[in-house]
Amino acid sequence: MKVLIIDDDPEIQETLTIALNIRWPDAQIVSANTGKAGVDVIRKESPDLVFLDIGLPDMDGFATCRAIRAVSNIPIVMLTAKTSAFDKAKALELGADDYITKPFNHIELLARARSVMRRYQNQSERSRVLETGGIVIDFAAHKVIKDGTPVHLTPREFSLLWQMANKEGEVCEARSLMSSVWGNTYVDAAGYILKNHIRKLRNKIEDDPDNPRYILNERGVGYKFLGHGV
Repeated sequence: MKVLIIDDDPEIQETLTIALNIRWPDAQIVSANTGKAGVDVIRKESPDLVFLDIGLPDMDGFATCRAIRAVSNIPIVMLTAKTSAFDKAKALELGADDYITKPFNHIELLARARSVMRRYQNQSERSRVLETGGIVIDFAAHKVIKDGTPVHLTPREFSLLWQMANKEGEVCEARSLMSSVWGNTYVDAAGYILKNHIRKLRNKIEDDPDNPRYILNERGVGYKFLGHGV
């Protein structure tokens, strides 16, 4: 296992390295002092997990997270001294898997890292192709094709679509979707984050996003996916 720490603070790098070595003694820990250097490491070395600081000297952690998501589906845990709900929501919107506020408790940080890795591994182990209506969802290849045309989805959008499509015709509760895709820590943020991702998904797979036929809203409960439409 290889873990990348993107942080320009040597003390944070050292603290994280010690904590990670206790939990995963065989892990290889690599570090980068800038966002650009971190993205380069991901391209060249394909680590299994990233800890990403928001306050970086070249581009902030949000921009770095966006750049990582353009090239990799690697799990990302963001680290920051900022505590606002807006910053947390922004991090998750950009594709981060979790968000830890400094100063952090080592036990909590490692528990959250394990949770992120479990969700990622459980998803990666799935390999079947789901075909429904005019939509093909290939989990192993991380591809979606609608009516013969590839549809580009972000990792989070893909995971959300997969969760709903796996229960085609059933109502998926909002909190359950948040837990499956983002983790239990963020179930109470379902209102803003989930609605925004559903909107983006509809814009990409619906013929008329304002009158969806695939992803339907069950008011006050959640959403359901109908492969053959309504």
